[in-house]
Amino acid sequence: MKLGTFTVVLGDMSFENACEFLSKNGVQMVEIGCGGYPGRAHCDPNELLSDEGKLENFKAILAKNNLEISALSSHGNMVHPVKEIADKFDEDLTKAILLAEKLGVPVVNTFSGCPGGSPEDKTPNWVTCPWPDDFSAILDYQWNEVLIPYWKKKVAFAKEHGIHKIALELHPGFCVYNTSTLLRLREAVGPEIGANFDPSHLIWQGMDPCASIRELGKAGAIFHFHAKDTKVDTYNTAVNGVLDTAHYGNEISRSWIFRTVGYGHGEEFWKGIISELRLAGYDYAISIEHEDSLMSGREGLLKAVSFLKNVLLYEDRGSMFWA
Repeated sequence: MKLGTFTVVLGDMSFENACEFLSKNGVQMVEIGCGGYPGRAHCDPNELLSDEGKLENFKAILAKNNLEISALSSHGNMVHPVKEIADKFDEDLTKAILLAEKLGVPVVNTFSGCPGGSPEDKTPNWVTCPWPDDFSAILDYQWNEVLIPYWKKKVAFAKEHGIHKIALELHPGFCVYNTSTLLRLREAVGPEIGANFDPSHLIWQGMDPCASIRELGKAGAIFHFHAKDTKVDTYNTAVNGVLDTAHYGNEISRSWIFRTVGYGHGEEFWKGIISELRLAGYDYAISIEHEDSLMSGREGLLKAVSFLKNVLLYEDRGSMFWA
């Protein structure tokens, strides 16, 4: 496994300075935003796809700092019911795929997206229960008329450009948000669909990340991994449950908040996740994503790096000399 970082946390630094900072602190791989919600602070595909000199300089900065790119990320809602919004996210994803091809990056990260509840809707409609029957009808429309057709077309495009791993983050608010929905889309579209596995979104849903890793690992469906933690507030959850729409900044009142790894759960929890990943055959990037509102991005990142250095399994398995 390799210690990685999603570089958006250092968006106030130049790409060169960010890479120097990460390399000096023991980071081996970088996940880079290049469109959609993550933005383009460190990577603008419009420039890198059209200017060979800028592309070579971009690659030289990585090489100088002994860093590899684990994934290009262009998270967005490409099936948004407002066509202009959907088209912009789709354009960003298309350019991320083309840039990944040019850079030799094997993984592109994004979201599955969430359509409206009907062709007339103007806002996404995330359904979380099957009844009244209106909701089941919405799910049928979203999956069979929008989501599956879109991803079949997009995966075909990605394959044409040598990209065989589209990693979807299991994220509430989008159609793919748990183990079964990821596997459903993968079965419908093909093995190019997999997970950008982020435990933080599963923890507050009441899922066991290790159980989900075990299930997805059976299908070879884990393509990338985010190291991000969540702390569930037992008092607020006991009062209001986990479906929380309070602003992330209202930490004291929320049922859960995102935390830097080690501040939601301790080493035993994270060592279990890392071991389960190895059992599943995943030995790729463990990419730190900082979204902890209780500490600065720089401090949260450095604490996560320090914590994970004692948790990751860096070397290949040894021989079982005792067996």
